[in-house]
Amino acid sequence: MKTSKAGFPPTAKRLPVVEIWHGQNKHDDYKWLKAANWQEVMHRPEALPKDIRTYLEAENRYFNSQMKDTAEIQKRLFKEMKGRIKQDDSSVPAPQGDWLYYSTVRKGAQYPLYWRKPQSRGKAVLMLDGNVLAKGHKYFSFGAPDISHNQKLGAWAFDSNGSEFYNLRVRDLITGKEKRDRLKNTTGSAVWSADGSCFFYTLQDSHHRPLKTYRHMLGSKQADDKLVFNEKDTGLFTSVGATASEKFITINIHDHETSEIWLIDAAKPKAKPKLFVSRSEKIECDMEHWEDRFLMKTNAGGAEDYKIVETKLDETAVAKWQDVIPHRPGIFIVAFGVFRNFMVRLERENALPRIVVREMRSGNEHSIAFSEEAYALGFGEMREFETDVLRFTYSSPTTPAQVFDYNMNTRERILRKTQEVPSGHNPADYVAKRVLAPAHDGEQIPVTLLYRKGTKLDGSAPLWLYGYGSYGMSMPSGFSTNILSLVDRGFIYATAHIRGGQEKGRRWYSLGKLEHKPNTFKDFISVARFLAKEKFTSLGHIIAQGGSAGGMLMGAVANMAPEVWGGIIAEVPFVDVLTTMLDDTLPLTPPEWPEWGNPIADAKAYATIAAYSPVDNIQTKNYPPILAVGGLTDPRVTYWEPAKWVAKLRANKTDKNLLMLKTIMTAGHGGASGRFERLKEVAEVYAFGLKITGDTRVN
Repeated sequence: MKTSKAGFPPTAKRLPVVEIWHGQNKHDDYKWLKAANWQEVMHRPEALPKDIRTYLEAENRYFNSQMKDTAEIQKRLFKEMKGRIKQDDSSVPAPQGDWLYYSTVRKGAQYPLYWRKPQSRGKAVLMLDGNVLAKGHKYFSFGAPDISHNQKLGAWAFDSNGSEFYNLRVRDLITGKEKRDRLKNTTGSAVWSADGSCFFYTLQDSHHRPLKTYRHMLGSKQADDKLVFNEKDTGLFTSVGATASEKFITINIHDHETSEIWLIDAAKPKAKPKLFVSRSEKIECDMEHWEDRFLMKTNAGGAEDYKIVETKLDETAVAKWQDVIPHRPGIFIVAFGVFRNFMVRLERENALPRIVVREMRSGNEHSIAFSEEAYALGFGEMREFETDVLRFTYSSPTTPAQVFDYNMNTRERILRKTQEVPSGHNPADYVAKRVLAPAHDGEQIPVTLLYRKGTKLDGSAPLWLYGYGSYGMSMPSGFSTNILSLVDRGFIYATAHIRGGQEKGRRWYSLGKLEHKPNTFKDFISVARFLAKEKFTSLGHIIAQGGSAGGMLMGAVANMAPEVWGGIIAEVPFVDVLTTMLDDTLPLTPPEWPEWGNPIADAKAYATIAAYSPVDNIQTKNYPPILAVGGLTDPRVTYWEPAKWVAKLRANKTDKNLLMLKTIMTAGHGGASGRFERLKEVAEVYAFGLKITGDTRVN
């Protein structure tokens, strides 16, 4: 790396490497940024080679120097966003057996506390205090404990460096003391046997792949754990779960389009797993148990938007499956759940969700829906099978999050909690609407808009456009306290529901993957141009933001239509797509070939990816201002992807626009841990957008 004067960006050294794939030369001047010992770095960040660390730290210093003039607006943004958070808050207690489980956060504290209290009488009992557990760690991520059936034990997990290798511990919930069980390199969850003598978990190998499932006997050493399932295909993920009835433990093997399920009787934890449904290419299946049968959400038989089927416990062959909810094209079944007397499903039609309640014995159904133009709806925390109460959550861009308990018999709806905004929020001050933008091929792309009443719709307003468009992940149209800091400053905030997500069903996803992936990028550009044409904004006044695969979107649209954007923010961006998909030693590469294609084995897939991979398509031309953010211990999008992208952009672009890389040296894919530390990172990102639009006023 060449040293740089204060205020000038560092220049990464170029060490040209040429590889030949399918008769094509592939050039990479910055391959050296990938540490040879990257697997060790995931566990020990201090093991990063000196030359790479020197470059990343130089980029961080440059970032700090260029953002120095935003120090005051960052403080203001942080104060605003923090002021919208109820600092001493608690979740709605969720019943399970004789107890109610809930979490709280204390004023000024970074991490939650997990509690339980008797349903009848008695004091609340503190199970875990994240603020105590996090002491001594620069990064700390953990969640609620997995409770044993007898509710005497809780298995809890934590990640102390952001690499998502979780340590598992067991706490005696009666005495409050830790058991001697110590497990490393797990995926972070434990599923208990019925008698509480053991639990099942998935181990991650050195490549960060969850392929092996173990049974851990309480009080034993991890080295003595029994291997109960070993997946040989490195292109598949393995996880452990349980049916809502708690009668079966499930071992789930899947990628992005294929499923396989094995079952273990929770009352017979030492029994061998039994194959429930074998893998069949491009056939997916989610399973639940109800009385004498299994219920499944599946796309078998050409059910593109899924259907729900049932089969008897001893007749699990596909030929025995019977439709309960037949496939209905255009009505996408997102998820389903079962209770003693009811089945519920979350489905989406025309990009809007609803919940449908079905009485199991009569088959009678009714729906729960809302009337706003755009909103988010989902299942809440539910721990019991023997209940007639469904918990669900609702919000919209203008309506703070609400938690409802819904009696599925009486249809009585009880509002249990509304998100409080301490600094104040009046929904009537804002406008939320849904518009449809025409795509390049005639498709209609849903777009959710939020802006403050009185905002001029004459093309003068700056617009913040967010997008993702991969893996079938749909972007919810929910409430966010953070983006109010943008909207209150005159921004129109837009979410583009582009292809690659499932807002308009499985077809919408299929048209944004593999050979159709360019539709995702073209859709995003079409949305931007449409919003400018309709005078919500104007070209060159749009800040585009995306993270992870949405960061790939940012890299692609920067190459394809740089003139459209006022600035681009790419967080943990998956921008070196071709190189990553050619490296089958990386954690997610084989499992993600169904999403992107396998360029190692398939010349057409290689050509498709090579044509849009952001790093490989950087040109000698002007680019808009760009901020890239990476995490050193990120196992999903490795730190060297944004580093290589910025290095190559800096060497090729012909403008003087701001280009910055910030690598968080103590975190991974999700950024800093702790609710306030994360807000500081959001404030930095927002300050960048305000800086390049010329609005850094504090008041």
